[in-house]
Amino acid sequence: MISIFFKEINDFLNSLIAYVVIGVFLIGIGLLMWVFPDTNVLDYGYATLEPLFSLGPYVFMFLIPAITMKSFAEERRTGTIELLQTLPFRDAEIIVGKFLAGFFLVLFSVLPTLVYYYSLHYLGNPVGNLDTPGIIGSYIGLVLLGGVFTAIGILASVLTGNQIVSFILAAFLCFFFYAGFDALAAINIWADWSYVVSEIGIMAHYTSISRGLLDFVDVVYFIGLIAGILMLTQVILGWRK
Repeated sequence: MISIFFKEINDFLNSLIAYVVIGVFLIGIGLLMWVFPDTNVLDYGYATLEPLFSLGPYVFMFLIPAITMKSFAEERRTGTIELLQTLPFRDAEIIVGKFLAGFFLVLFSVLPTLVYYYSLHYLGNPVGNLDTPGIIGSYIGLVLLGGVFTAIGILASVLTGNQIVSFILAAFLCFFFYAGFDALAAINIWADWSYVVSEIGIMAHYTSISRGLLDFVDVVYFIGLIAGILMLTQVILGWRK
């Protein structure tokens, strides 16, 4: 599993797409945070990272599928998936290795945004007037969300041998899991079950953690969802052998 992890990291960092994807993510978040009207922190009138955590999930919907689209789709297209499966690795080890590599790259992309925290720390009046516990909770929520989207991206890559199809499918699934259940809950037919339907989706749990309320139930939800998606990926990979 460790060798798979380092292979994936090495392959990604040796490709131009790695730097393009991470660069676009950081530039996009930077523009949303500091330049674009209505979303930049200077228009808020007080020091907050709210734009990062409210818009971050939607940026992730494109960033993470771009990271994961090669995971299995490229291996299947080039025929190296058969070679990989002849090595002394179980399917679970291959999947987890690729997942951890993708997740590491997501963390690597998020890490530079800590600069925004230190910038706002000194912009506050008085200096340091920030809701630090809330920001920590929001970062935890963003990282957990990144884990779920990475697992979804790996699943989408297993389902197809085409990177573009994998990207589109992963982006759609990320959007549906994040916002789709809230949209379904708003339909009148679910009137008596709207809360339950909403709780199935990611947004309700992400929003809860982003308030700084690190509820055990929300953390278990994210970890369980990641594990469930990876297990489904293992089943599908076994079927496609």
